[in-house]
Amino acid sequence: MSAHNATFSCSSNFANTPRPDSSRRDFFGRMGEGLYGAAMAYLLGQDLFSVNPAMAAAGPHIDDLKPQLPHFPAKAKAVVQLFMTGGPSQVDLFDPKPALSKYAGQLPRAFLDTVESVGAAGGLMPSPFKFSKHGKSGIEISEVMPHLAECVDDIALVRSMWTTHFNHEPAVFFMHSGSALPGKPSIGSWIVYGLGSENQDLPAYVALDDPKRQVLLGIQNWQSGWLPPVYQGTRLRSEGSALVNLKPREEFPSPVLEFSRSLLHRLDAAHREHRPHNPDLDARVASYELAARMQISATDALDLSKEPESTLEMYGLNDEVTAAYGRRCLMARRLIERGVRMVQIYMNCGSGNNPWDHHGNLEKGLRRSCSETDKPVAGLLKDLKRIGLLENTLVIWGGEFGRMPLSQGGEDPGRDHGANGFSVWLAGGGVRGGTVYGATDEFGYKAVENLVSVHDFHATVLHLLGLDHERLVFDHHGLKEKLSGVEPASVVKGILA
Repeated sequence: MSAHNATFSCSSNFANTPRPDSSRRDFFGRMGEGLYGAAMAYLLGQDLFSVNPAMAAAGPHIDDLKPQLPHFPAKAKAVVQLFMTGGPSQVDLFDPKPALSKYAGQLPRAFLDTVESVGAAGGLMPSPFKFSKHGKSGIEISEVMPHLAECVDDIALVRSMWTTHFNHEPAVFFMHSGSALPGKPSIGSWIVYGLGSENQDLPAYVALDDPKRQVLLGIQNWQSGWLPPVYQGTRLRSEGSALVNLKPREEFPSPVLEFSRSLLHRLDAAHREHRPHNPDLDARVASYELAARMQISATDALDLSKEPESTLEMYGLNDEVTAAYGRRCLMARRLIERGVRMVQIYMNCGSGNNPWDHHGNLEKGLRRSCSETDKPVAGLLKDLKRIGLLENTLVIWGGEFGRMPLSQGGEDPGRDHGANGFSVWLAGGGVRGGTVYGATDEFGYKAVENLVSVHDFHATVLHLLGLDHERLVFDHHGLKEKLSGVEPASVVKGILA
């Protein structure tokens, strides 16, 4: 009897004495109507549809969150993405350009025909911050990131990223999903579609933002698009209860809870049996069942009071400036070490929904954004390394684009959006630390050496997780959709360990 063909009913007639002329087919048919049939179907379902190495290699993809085998041995098992919405300025943080001081105030001919500006642009503007070399690698980092500077030998700094969009919304969509159009699956959804999760009692894909402020584009950042909705990210709050109504109003004895959940599972199975091929229903049932399991597991995973004082200090939780972002970074570490596959952290604490968008007052604004995030980010890297998780956890830092090397505004100038060349960094699983890859021109305007597109970046992230971006596909209306799109994409081998 197949688990997919069984029909369950709580008001079973299975206990009635079967007629003497009943056939074996009748017997099994009647058995499938009862609770015994439900139990057998459940057990068969566990055996027939759980992922084991042989089935993962040969069978069709099953839309659940059980662990899947990668295409090839992976360097990283999990990802923490530190997404800095708004466009961090590469020439003020990671890509020093002495030519900006030499030609300050001038407007070179190369900038006369630029179409990127969305406001009045002035001449070349030197960075107000000093750069210095750090670590054995001697990577130059801005003075506003002193804590990250202590970790430069663990990061691979890519100075030659570029994108095709210089407005926030399409650029954010593009960086997350490989498409500037809304409604496409995010990178986190693709990752859990390909790999599942190692913990069935916690969400496979988690988004952490400030519960008091709306991140730009909201839940569209972690949407599953046209992938089955079971792969959508789950937003957890970093203050108060991680999920609203996670705990029941009344406590019941364990046997009562176990019986009620078992009964609900059978009712759900019966309901779904009559409505096959309904991914929305499957996802909703899965979310309810996950919520029940999370009542214990999530409470434990997100209880930061269990951490020693030294760890809280490492993440900056004892400082009002860094506490909000530090709390999310520490939550991410606790989730990753419990088998969560993907955690995205959004920086919108105290700075609106576009905290790195410094069109004016760049010096003050950039100092503030870095002061809120620098210590927690470095704390995350140091902590992962301390407990031995950095070697198989991929950490990513970056925004949707960078900034122009030109000034914008009047007395307290800033910088406009810059899409032709900007910086991101990666650390951890499979990444060669202490590496600088690629370069922009002498002004930091355009990537000119070892260019890395968004699709190249996505292909590299998937590669580190053991996934071939060409083979990770989903049949959507007859099209073999990929995160890396239809344009050619290449793994950035120069940053691989």
